[in-house]
Amino acid sequence: MQHLIFVIDPLCSWCWGFHPVIKELRQKHSQNCQFSLVVGGLRTKSQMAWNEQSKGYLAQNWNAVAQKTKQAFNFELLNKEHFDYDTYPACKAIVSVRELWGEAMAFEYLEKIQEAFYVRGEDTTSLDVLVNYVKEKEAFLTFYESQRAETLMQHDFAKARSMGANAFPSVVKIDEEGHMSCQQGYRSFEAIKSIIKL
Repeated sequence: MQHLIFVIDPLCSWCWGFHPVIKELRQKHSQNCQFSLVVGGLRTKSQMAWNEQSKGYLAQNWNAVAQKTKQAFNFELLNKEHFDYDTYPACKAIVSVRELWGEAMAFEYLEKIQEAFYVRGEDTTSLDVLVNYVKEKEAFLTFYESQRAETLMQHDFAKARSMGANAFPSVVKIDEEGHMSCQQGYRSFEAIKSIIKL
């Protein structure tokens, strides 16, 4: 069975644009494909200065994604005076859910926190917000705060780079013979299906 690995960052706008494609691939090809999620780590704490220039860049980017993919965006975040666009907490949350409850739950959780950030304008850099989207809060928090969660997240970042997934989203295909190919950047469902020959 061939294996598709989606390399994303939960706070990457093109990954939010790509989400319907991931969903459709998983719905239509679960019989002949195994699907995995790897987080890439888009931005660390304080890496992006929050000013008019960065807000303008995000607005332009979000508009481009919305136009291309028809995904909804809430631009209220860009009115905030202060915001630290740190994607690591959401990445570690995804890894925690995947480790505790498996890949399928990780995909579900990814969609929930992407919607929270991009549609409802919630601050998913905050653990208080991230924990709202899991049922077993205590188990999640205990694992999230553990060294293992940090180690697994860093392992994901390294794995993404080793597979050549240096842009988000990327789709890494491993065929039945173990050959690997990586497609970087947003593609429509038909385009990605055609490229990776599903």
